[in-house]
Amino acid sequence: MKSSSEEQQEIEKKKLGSKKRERKMANGLSKRIFTFLMLISLVAVALNLLATVEAQNKKKPRRDVPIVKGLSWSFYQKACPKVEKIIRKELKKVFKNDIGLAAAILRIHFHDCFVQGCEGSVLLDGSASGPGEQSSIPNLTLRQAAFVVINNLRALVHKQCGQVVSCSDTLALAARDSVVLSGGPDYDVPLGRRDSLAFASQNTTLNNLPPPFAKASQLITDFANRNLNITDLVALSGGHTIGIAHCPSFTGRLYPNQDPTMNKFFANSLKRTCPTANSSNTQVNDIRSPDVFDNKYYVDLMNRQGLFTSDQDLFVDKRTRGIVESFAIDKKLFFDHFAVAMIKMGQMSVLTGSQGEIRSNCSARNTGSFMSVLEEGILEEALSMI
Repeated sequence: MKSSSEEQQEIEKKKLGSKKRERKMANGLSKRIFTFLMLISLVAVALNLLATVEAQNKKKPRRDVPIVKGLSWSFYQKACPKVEKIIRKELKKVFKNDIGLAAAILRIHFHDCFVQGCEGSVLLDGSASGPGEQSSIPNLTLRQAAFVVINNLRALVHKQCGQVVSCSDTLALAARDSVVLSGGPDYDVPLGRRDSLAFASQNTTLNNLPPPFAKASQLITDFANRNLNITDLVALSGGHTIGIAHCPSFTGRLYPNQDPTMNKFFANSLKRTCPTANSSNTQVNDIRSPDVFDNKYYVDLMNRQGLFTSDQDLFVDKRTRGIVESFAIDKKLFFDHFAVAMIKMGQMSVLTGSQGEIRSNCSARNTGSFMSVLEEGILEEALSMI
C-alpha cells in the first residue's frame, strides 16, 4: 500500500498535469483565436485595398485639362442632364451584341477630329457638291453599323431632351463610353460642340489622317502641329488595343519583303491571314486581348508584334520607346495619359457658340438655314454656365 505522502504526491502530480494540460489547451485556444483574428484583419485589409483600388479606377481624373472657350464640363446640366446616362445605357446593349462596335466608334471619333476638327463632318453623307469624307480611301473601312449607332443615339437623346445635343458631342461621349465599356479608363468630356455645315474634300481627308505606314518622326511632327505632344501620340496610339485592321493597311510590311522590325513568327502568322498583299481579310490589332481596352498593345510593340509601321516605329524610335515601355509596365499610367490625350484631342478645331448647327440627323445638314428657337434657348442657357 502507498503511504499517505505518496498518495499526496500523486495527487499533486495529477493536479500539476491537469494544470499543464489546461495551460496547453488555453495556449492552443489563444493561438487559434489570434490566428483567426489575424485572418480577419488580413481579409479586412485586403477588402479595404480592393475597395480603394476600385474607387481609384472608377474615379475620374481631375478636370485640370484646359478647355477651349465655348465648351463646358456641365454644358447640358439643365437642358439634357441625362444625356450621358442615355448614351451609356444604350451602348451597353449595343456592345453586348457586338463589342467590335466599340473600336469602330472610337475610330470614327479619331477620323472626325483629325479632319477639320471634332465637328461631326465625317458623319455627313455625300451630296450634290461631291462625295463625303466616308468615301475617302482611309475612311472606306469605317464600319457603317457604327454610323447607324451614332444616329440612333442622337434619336434617343433628342426624344428625351429635344434637339439640343449635337452629333459631335454625341460622338465624343460615345467614343468615351466605347473605351470605358471595353475595360478602359473613365473620364469627363467637355461638351458644347456644334456640328459642321460641310464635309471635307477627299484630298483634305487623305492629307490629314495619319497613314498606317507613317514613321514616328512624321507622326511626332503631325501631332505637334495639332498641339499634341509625344506622350499624347503614344497614348492615343494605344487606341489600337481594340479593333481590327484590313490586310492592305499592313501587308506592305510583308510583301515583297518582310519588315525586319517585325517578329518573324508574327509575320508568318499574318501571311496566313493575308496570303496576298490585297487580301480582303482582317486581323486584330492586339493579338493578346483584342476586345479589351488595356495596355497589352504596348507589350505587343515590345515583342515586335505591332501591326502597322506607325505602331511598331513607336518602339523603334528612341524618342518614344521609353514611353511605350512605361505604358507596357504600368496600365494605370497609360490610362491616365490616354484620358488626358483624349480630352485634348476632342477639342481640336471645335465649333462652338453660334457656329455650325445642331443636326436633327447626323448624316445630313438641317434643311433650315437658321437655328431653331430651341437651339437658341439651349445656346443661351449653356453659355451662361461657362
